[in-house]
Amino acid sequence: MGGHSSHDHDDFLEDGIPHVNAKDYLTGFVLSVILTAIPFWLVMAKVLPTPTITVLVILAFAMVQVVVHMVYFLHMDAKSENGWNLLALIFTAVLLVIVLIGTLWVMHNMNVNMMPAMDEAAQTQHSQHMP
Repeated sequence: MGGHSSHDHDDFLEDGIPHVNAKDYLTGFVLSVILTAIPFWLVMAKVLPTPTITVLVILAFAMVQVVVHMVYFLHMDAKSENGWNLLALIFTAVLLVIVLIGTLWVMHNMNVNMMPAMDEAAQTQHSQHMP
């Protein structure tokens, strides 16, 4: 019988394609909307005390949303493709962390190095208005 165990037929078709239903897609969609709406609200309402904390929280939500998309829409889990999808998930997570940290590092360095005159002008203007 091609080396398939009995539980493989419950979750997957014969050629390894996972069974999908509308409930899984709806769950993924609702989670995606929630994981988008919460960071939007955090930024617009200025709920968190500092921009740094806000950015870190948004990055955490972004990472969770990537996992939600991979599980609910791409159907990547430990059972499919004999675990190769799990390896792809781990690779994607590592790559995502590298890209996010690299982006923040580049943006920070650009902010510090590209506009030093603006920072000095703001300090001069602030000191002139002080009594």
